[in-house]
Amino acid sequence: MVAFHYPPYEGGSGVHRTLKFSRYLPDHGWQPIVLSAHPRAYTQLGEEQIQEIPSDVIVKRVFALDAARHLSIRGRYPKFLALPDRWANWWFAGVLAGLRLIRKHRPLCIWSTYPIATAHLIGLTLHKLTGLPWVADFRDSMTEDGYPRDPWSRRSYLWIERRAVKYASCLVFTAPSTYKMYLQRYPNLPVDRCMLLPNGYDENDFKGLTVLPRRGNLNGRPIRLLHAGLIYTDDRDPTAFFNAVSRLKNEGLINAAFLKMDLRASGSEAYYTELITQRGIADIVHLLPALSHRKALQDCAESDALLLFQAASCDHQVPAKVYEYLRLGKPILALTSYTGDTAALLEQTGGATVVDLADEKSIFPVLLQFLGRVRDGTHPFPDAEKVRRYKRARQALDLARRLNELTSNGGTRR
Repeated sequence: MVAFHYPPYEGGSGVHRTLKFSRYLPDHGWQPIVLSAHPRAYTQLGEEQIQEIPSDVIVKRVFALDAARHLSIRGRYPKFLALPDRWANWWFAGVLAGLRLIRKHRPLCIWSTYPIATAHLIGLTLHKLTGLPWVADFRDSMTEDGYPRDPWSRRSYLWIERRAVKYASCLVFTAPSTYKMYLQRYPNLPVDRCMLLPNGYDENDFKGLTVLPRRGNLNGRPIRLLHAGLIYTDDRDPTAFFNAVSRLKNEGLINAAFLKMDLRASGSEAYYTELITQRGIADIVHLLPALSHRKALQDCAESDALLLFQAASCDHQVPAKVYEYLRLGKPILALTSYTGDTAALLEQTGGATVVDLADEKSIFPVLLQFLGRVRDGTHPFPDAEKVRRYKRARQALDLARRLNELTSNGGTRR
């Protein structure tokens, strides 16, 4: 399993996918060997999730530097050092270490996961050198119209993507529209070489959490509306939402005694502080520091409702946090495109009020109605039975079945 994001990396939801697969695949007859990067390559480190790595899982962390932090002079570095990404130097050490691991442990297949493109480059190289079946996991689409914006990055991404389509025994996607988009983009790509395997949640992460009663009296305290995780200034721009909150306050419809809105680990704090202050809503909207994964889940469990931002530019993606939101069983206010995969998922599971992130005019009445339904306990909750299909353990079983197909009787090995 070639994965850049693996403990002790902390600070993004991507780490959970490989970590949970490495934890649950052994239950279905597959023993993972994880090839990852040296911790120095990470911008954020944490010890909490290292304890989740099973003792019998071999983890090899090899040389890798972040070009932006380790190879720059006054913040500048040659572009070729960051193609396809800032950790391109991980490729050489990753291939050497991968070959040694393959010679020693004789694995049956190779699995690599994007969005660090160098991981797919390592997977491709190991496949070409050994002939082992290669599974290319696309947590996000590598390319879209206008992405990546930088022409050199786009060329390198397209080069890797096309070779994944050509050589990978299986391409795995996390969202239905990404799955469909790749089949349309590459008409010669057989459907039976593609697999839809969404992100999800791990039931064990929720054991021991203290959850607020679903329908309880607020006892005069304000409603607590929480957003957990990064709010990108482009793909999750909250400006229209802040404007609607400001208007509600100015018209006397909400105040700090009625609503407490917490944005946990949003990133770009200086920028958002300015937006919030300019709109006069600093008494309602608060920026809070990051927490470890476990504490962040407890923080969500102690909220009355959960907040989600997702622009139309990300219609082909479902934020990983959505599955944990759903498992918590809280009302969700989803500011996202009606046409995207996130809205489709929430329509399927229930428990969410959806309004377009860019539609300030609609946000104003929808937010007020949402808060009223949360306060009086009439907002619906996610359907627990429909949410259970997104357990990580179940997804590991699905992946194991696909690996069995690829490797039975030699599978697609060359």
